[in-house]
Amino acid sequence: MMEYRDQPKAIREGETLPVDRIEGFLQDTISGLNGSLILQQFPSGASNLTYLAAFENRQMVLRCPPHGTKAASAHDMGREFKVLSALGGHWPYAPRPLAYTDDESIIGCPFYVMERIEGIILRREIPDGLYTHSSQLRTLFEKFVEVLYELHSLDYRRIGLGDLGRPDGYVQRQVAGWSKRYRKARTPDVPDCERVMAWLEEKMPPETESPTIIHNDYKLDNIVLDANDPLKIIGVLDWEMTTIGDPLMDLGGTLGYWVEKDDPAERHLLRPMPTHLDGALRRREFVAYYGRMSGRRMDHFDFYLCFGIFRLIVIVQQIYYRYYHGQTNNPRFKKYAAGLPVLERAARRIIERSDL
Repeated sequence: MMEYRDQPKAIREGETLPVDRIEGFLQDTISGLNGSLILQQFPSGASNLTYLAAFENRQMVLRCPPHGTKAASAHDMGREFKVLSALGGHWPYAPRPLAYTDDESIIGCPFYVMERIEGIILRREIPDGLYTHSSQLRTLFEKFVEVLYELHSLDYRRIGLGDLGRPDGYVQRQVAGWSKRYRKARTPDVPDCERVMAWLEEKMPPETESPTIIHNDYKLDNIVLDANDPLKIIGVLDWEMTTIGDPLMDLGGTLGYWVEKDDPAERHLLRPMPTHLDGALRRREFVAYYGRMSGRRMDHFDFYLCFGIFRLIVIVQQIYYRYYHGQTNNPRFKKYAAGLPVLERAARRIIERSDL
């Protein structure tokens, strides 16, 4: 049977950490740890590095920036720790943060440690027998939307995140910022995306009057399900891009990853989640369901979806840039350039069909 729990593996070459120094820090910071630290690495993910930090009596997760050159404002461990600390007690899906340090003498960069939420994480395919009927998938996907709406419903000022971001002008800054990042990270072997960037700049919607916390990387493989009840969401991971802004940008980011069964075959080659199965919400169903719960107008959603795909293009290209220039030797990243034209064509199809 396919493995559906996130299991750590041996640490990849070039991404080892000083176990003794980490163990000393954790023993000094977190009380009651027994035995010696065993450090392993979770193999998924392409941005921040994630490790299992296990003692005899406790399992934790360590997060740190990737080795090599980073974007100046990315991979802020203190910011991620602050978000998780604020969400605790107000929203039950965030992992509990345990320790943070900006003392670079320990591993060479800031890092933090949080509780491990162990359960099922769905990736490209659903393991045989996990769900027996499409109605179960429908329920799961509806809960997936509901949990996102619950996050957007939090009063971010009341829980201490009023200074997390600048909601005024958020969409405009995102379009300009991600366009700048793409042009800076572009390598000679990928599309220029100029038409997509121009359309996004032209079609920006009015600024929202009710900004919210937005996760900014909300997708199925950042969701932890209860192993005893795989229809129950018990955790949401990867908070590195969380900010305050237009919540429909969060939906656009999520649906940028969405591949439906009727999408072109080339998009299915890039499908990261089982969103093509019977029972999974279509993109339009996702948008309509969120609209009914939130009461928000969804008539500019072509923009948000196109932006979500473009942002994914930039994320993939930034990672590929590091590989192209020898800043990482992870072999997974070599193939990223081949997917960029596929995503660019998906964005252009939205533009061509849109009535905005």
